[in-house]
Amino acid sequence: MHIKLTAVFQKVPEGYIGFVEELPGANTQGATLDEARNNLEEAIQLVLDANRQLAEESLEGQEVIKEQIPVSAP
Repeated sequence: MHIKLTAVFQKVPEGYIGFVEELPGANTQGATLDEARNNLEEAIQLVLDANRQLAEESLEGQEVIKEQIPVSAP
């Protein structure tokens, strides 16, 4: 599945800060724009993994239906 997220980068005295508009908690910084981009990709994966783990823990022992859902982005 491919979805498109919006990365926002801002120049600051220390380099760049970045975040994803659609994914609260996915934010980072880097000395260069390339570093900030790479760090943001890692932050996205960490947020998704953490959210998945929290969901699994909260549903442990319960009968649930899990399925993938396609997402269309504008």
